[in-house]
Amino acid sequence: MKTKFANKYLKAQNRNREEGFTLIELLIVMSLIVILMVLAVPQGLKLKKSTDELSAKNSLQTIFKAQLQYSSDYPTNGFSCSLAALGGDPKSGTPTAQAAQLLPPDLAGGNKSGYTFNISDCTKVTNNNQDQINGYKATAVPNTVGKTGDKGFCIDENGMLSQDPAGGTNCTQQVQ
Repeated sequence: MKTKFANKYLKAQNRNREEGFTLIELLIVMSLIVILMVLAVPQGLKLKKSTDELSAKNSLQTIFKAQLQYSSDYPTNGFSCSLAALGGDPKSGTPTAQAAQLLPPDLAGGNKSGYTFNISDCTKVTNNNQDQINGYKATAVPNTVGKTGDKGFCIDENGMLSQDPAGGTNCTQQVQ
């Protein structure tokens, strides 16, 4: 009889042990999760930054194409010297030289994917008493250098895309 009682007691003890995790097991699992997070978070931020930089370059190409369309639609004006003139709400009616509806609202507003966009360095000529913009530089600079991007980017009226490794508008290196 003693053996039957001892066997039942041991079985009950084994059942209780198998019902949960020990504190050591939980600490080991949590340690592994923390280590994986420490390794993954910087890579995620790096990936986000490179995605924002790629978006900035693509957005500058979009601005360049919008400028070409603008100069074709409004030849007496030449290029536009503002993002707002390239933008405009399609619901507001027919496009005009002040709101050509060639850019999406976020890009026409000057901010997209962690970058600030601007058109500057406009050059003009006067033909028949009409000023015509014949040159410009569109720029994209990170909102926070090192966080939303490391490089600044520029494009001109010839479609030449260049970069500033310091994150500004002094674009001296051509982008391949």
